[in-house]
Amino acid sequence: MVQILLGRELAAAGIAIDPAPIKGVWQLPFSALKASFPVLGHPFNLTKSVSLTHKQFRYAFTNSISEEESKELYERFTVPSPARPLFQVAFATLNPSAENTVNTANATRGPLLITSGEKDHIVPPVLCKAALKKYSKSTAITELRSFANRGHSLALEHGWTEIAEYSLKWLNEKGL
Repeated sequence: MVQILLGRELAAAGIAIDPAPIKGVWQLPFSALKASFPVLGHPFNLTKSVSLTHKQFRYAFTNSISEEESKELYERFTVPSPARPLFQVAFATLNPSAENTVNTANATRGPLLITSGEKDHIVPPVLCKAALKKYSKSTAITELRSFANRGHSLALEHGWTEIAEYSLKWLNEKGL
């Protein structure tokens, strides 16, 4: 969403935290497949909301933190979620009007920071690097910051202030 809004010039700047792949990012790492399988492995989920078990949640979102913290986050934040957006991202390459199409060539948009957790299973760093590469034809500022020993729950787990402080510093450096 951040990248779409920024590409349409509806925001001054954007920070995409472990973002879902945009159209044109075709890499499909095994960990992303495994993390998405509880939803994508059942085609009838398309119109449903899906709940993950703690084991599935731990693999996909909280693999880099303790079991105890993972259980706390699971109990606090998990709710059944619509499967359709995951299907839309997974099949974007086949859809000429995919919902996750981003104007990566827009040179007049504000700065974009893409963040990545080094140990993220659901959006591994390779997907964030591929997204960064899609922006290479634009002169607009686009940067990638990978956080060591972090999974997908960057903004929720202990140490989230490191991500928040880095993001604020980055925005300040860009004059925002």
